[in-house]
Amino acid sequence: MSTTAHRPGTVPGLGRTVRLPVGGIVVRIEPRSIGVVLVLTAILLVLLVLAVGTGEFSIPPGEVIDTLLGGGDQSTRFIIETLRLPRAITAILVGAALGASGAIFQSLTRNPLGSPDIIGFVQGASAAAVFEIIVIGGGTFAIAAGSVVGGLLTAVLVYGLAYRGGVQGYRLILIGIGISAMLVATTDFLLSRSTLEEAQVANIWITGSLNGRGWEHVRPVAAAMAVLLPLVALLAGPLRMIELGDDAAHALGVNVERTRLALLVVGVGLCAVATASAGPIVFVALAAPQISRRLTRAAGPGVGAALVMGAVLLLGADVASQKIFTSTQLPVGVMTGAAGGVYLIWLLTREWRKGTA
Repeated sequence: MSTTAHRPGTVPGLGRTVRLPVGGIVVRIEPRSIGVVLVLTAILLVLLVLAVGTGEFSIPPGEVIDTLLGGGDQSTRFIIETLRLPRAITAILVGAALGASGAIFQSLTRNPLGSPDIIGFVQGASAAAVFEIIVIGGGTFAIAAGSVVGGLLTAVLVYGLAYRGGVQGYRLILIGIGISAMLVATTDFLLSRSTLEEAQVANIWITGSLNGRGWEHVRPVAAAMAVLLPLVALLAGPLRMIELGDDAAHALGVNVERTRLALLVVGVGLCAVATASAGPIVFVALAAPQISRRLTRAAGPGVGAALVMGAVLLLGADVASQKIFTSTQLPVGVMTGAAGGVYLIWLLTREWRKGTA
């Protein structure tokens, strides 16, 4: 999260250091990062109450809190616990996965455009899911499994093509963008060859939506996060060192290529699980790490802050879509896509001005 564990004399940085009683490990604590995470967590809780209370039958925040704490009548508990809470929790988990994945890839590539929805991993998961829907005709589980496999295979392809005695960030991004364009074309081709019913199902999925989410959708993504997030915590220290540059990381005792590959697998896993749960939701993985880094002013990747920021962005987008478009169930992917387009234009303009300054 906001702390990094390392041996004394490894990576100098800002913040306080505390020596743990076990193993002589020094933990660096960054007060500003911890404060930002706490504030974002408070905002997330407020959004959770708003999300659960928003719908055709509006529930006041006080009643929502009372019901979540075990009170409320039977009808209110049914609406909240069965119909709305799973959707909100899915948004939190998916947003957290995308935020953490984006932070990993942007740190590995040392580029704000190094996001899984820019370099093709989301498109790979989408193309595989559409193939499953149109060609194979699988059910919900098969579509989710296909999207995970598609994301992983895309990562292997991009990594293999980008590897030239090592992987440079700019090369990974350029090859990823090219693969992404090819996968989008493949998805469009599959849609053009589908029946009307298949196209409708595929279009609903590839838009990215939290509509109709139940506890059966929460459990798989929660289980995957329980496995992947501890790995993220273990790799956070080496990731911070790799961001300093390969030579510096080597000097600090990091096996750069092995660690980079492990981070790539974990990052793709997070992205693929999120895509399998809610479809390809853009913007969150791109923006969450950048916004959180500006808030924390941290020198390192700040995966923990990006994780919470991702959850805030996606749940906030879902609440906004329900508040603004009350007469229809607008897919959250439409809202994040619109916001993401504006943000991407701003980011590209900023990077262009940096290059010409």
